[in-house]
Amino acid sequence: MKETPLSNCERRFVLHSLQERKRLDGRQCYDYRNVRISFGPEHGCCVVELGKTRVLGQVSCELVPPKPNRATEGILFCNLELSPMAAPGFEPGRQTELLVKSNRLIERCLRNSKCIDTESLCVVAGEKVWQIRLDLHLLNHDGNIIDAASIAGIVALCHFRRPDVSVQGKEVTVYSPEERDPVPLSIHHMPICVSFAFFQQGTYLLVDPNEREERVMDGLLVIAMNKHREICTIQSSGGIMLLKDQVLRCSKITAVKVAEITELIQKALENDQKVRKEGGKFGFAESIPNKKITAFKMDSAAVDTNNVEEQAEEIITKADPPSEIFAKPILHTPGTAQIGEGIENAWGDLEESEREEAAEEEGESSGIAFECQKIEDSSMMSEAKDEPIVLSDSEEEEVVILEPQEVPKKTRPQTTLKQESTSKKTFNKKRRKKRTSR
Repeated sequence: MKETPLSNCERRFVLHSLQERKRLDGRQCYDYRNVRISFGPEHGCCVVELGKTRVLGQVSCELVPPKPNRATEGILFCNLELSPMAAPGFEPGRQTELLVKSNRLIERCLRNSKCIDTESLCVVAGEKVWQIRLDLHLLNHDGNIIDAASIAGIVALCHFRRPDVSVQGKEVTVYSPEERDPVPLSIHHMPICVSFAFFQQGTYLLVDPNEREERVMDGLLVIAMNKHREICTIQSSGGIMLLKDQVLRCSKITAVKVAEITELIQKALENDQKVRKEGGKFGFAESIPNKKITAFKMDSAAVDTNNVEEQAEEIITKADPPSEIFAKPILHTPGTAQIGEGIENAWGDLEESEREEAAEEEGESSGIAFECQKIEDSSMMSEAKDEPIVLSDSEEEEVVILEPQEVPKKTRPQTTLKQESTSKKTFNKKRRKKRTSR
């Protein structure tokens, strides 16, 4: 499924809002979206939310032979996947240009910057080393995939624990988490990417562009830096020419943002480690706030069950004693009874039911009489058709009299029986004369 193109009206609206120093989500030009980190039930699994962009990071490991030219170093492999679940424009199993560029940038940011001590991953030189595999899955796409993926990758690597091993001669023993505590990875520094979008050939600059702003931008600059202000990698795309002052300004902004995000990551890791040691609840389900409908959980309230009998006796003694005088029963009608002052019971009232039945019988008889009266009135009306009709709807003195109008009819001369008989006789005589003449 192809990506829905941005209309000209939306494009002009975004550019016009940038000229007024405004953004669609209400941020300033140099503002970063809120970053939220949640950890899974196992070590090395996390979800990073950058605004509405969500990336899942999962780290796994296995023992493999080392590379021939690096016999004493482990292997770090990174893979980013863009699934149709994140956006309908992404197709599974297809290497798009965005996917290739993102994978290369993540590899340069994490692997080429030597953020992990790969020599500590060696078990037996030239024979067995640990291969660390980092899988990043984009769950929801709302712009700036590279920044969210870099944060999710470094957080998952810091949170991961590999199994402990021991070497005796040529035998390598891998211990389960129950036998020995897993060992964390040796991480030197935490590189984090910060993206900058340029508009109108570098006239306007935005930090952390969202999905609509990425469609309108002319160029993109990505800087990967750690909290020690060391630039790990830098990449410019889009074909725009940037000045030295613009690059220096972006690097200063990157240093501030990276320091804030690094502090947030360290606090999240410390909180998760503290909860796991204390035996508290952890995982994705516990990270969902209670206000959401999908949580379906309530804070349990502690109930003190000590001295329940004493408290019950105190409550009984403080309460008012029951009244010993009861109201006399009230008899409304024979067959019913009521205690106290309340509403009269209607279903047991025999007199009312008899009255209703009598009223129904009277209504039926009156209906029959009314129908008979209607028939008599109709017969009277048929007899008095020629009489004038008088209508008086009100008590006023005006009276309207309606008289039947005489319709003129064509008169036909009426012939009597004698005249008809004489005409027939004359016709017969004339006929006889004609015969005789012939």
